[in-house]
Amino acid sequence: MNEAKIIIQARTGSTRLPQKMILPFYENEGIFSLILKRLTSIINKNDIILATSTNENNDVLTDIAKEYGVNYFRGSENDVLQRFIDAANEFNAKKIIRVCADNPFLDLEFLNFLLDNFEKSDHDYMSFMTSNGTPTIKTHYGFWAEAVTLNALKKVKSMTDENLYHEHVTNFIYANPNDFNIRFFNIPEVIDEHDDIRLTIDTQIDFDIQKEIFNKIYKIKPDFNAFDVLAFLNENKEYHAIMKNEILKNQK
Repeated sequence: MNEAKIIIQARTGSTRLPQKMILPFYENEGIFSLILKRLTSIINKNDIILATSTNENNDVLTDIAKEYGVNYFRGSENDVLQRFIDAANEFNAKKIIRVCADNPFLDLEFLNFLLDNFEKSDHDYMSFMTSNGTPTIKTHYGFWAEAVTLNALKKVKSMTDENLYHEHVTNFIYANPNDFNIRFFNIPEVIDEHDDIRLTIDTQIDFDIQKEIFNKIYKIKPDFNAFDVLAFLNENKEYHAIMKNEILKNQK
């Protein structure tokens, strides 16, 4: 990897599910540790950065980052946009692949696809979208990362002071497509036709059912992808109703 770096957004201070990053998820490992284990299996450790806040509660996350030999940056708790800008500047990342640490089912094949395409493009922002035009970062799937340039983030900062756009790093970009050079890839139809998949963790219910799913899949195939997860869910339809209910309760 050259200009692009993987920046993982994580902190322990979730209001709905405190400490979700470090609660045992698979055996004794937490979500954050598992994401680092999976990412470092395909990405050079020097190209991975944890972006967390200066809150001392996040010391545990930087300790885990050190264990895996990846970089870390500590910045603003609430101004996540500024945290990303500062982290990118610190590690000379002109291009960023943004990973949310509360997505334990992140698909590494799609991540590599995104990385390869973004490295050779001049787009400000690149990610995936559903057939109805919704960016996947605004969905509940939890399979995909997103790519953005440092210059685009700096442009967002110069264009808005709204808390919403400083807390949610890329929202302003796809809300204002005429101001940025954006490219979206369509997600596979076999996934797109499901509106009852929620594999991002915000609540205790999310955590409990996804822990159960992850343990069953990971034991059999540690290098799983989104299609493996979909196949499992199609064979175990009891999870769909729970996920659908959580989607309705936790609108994005």
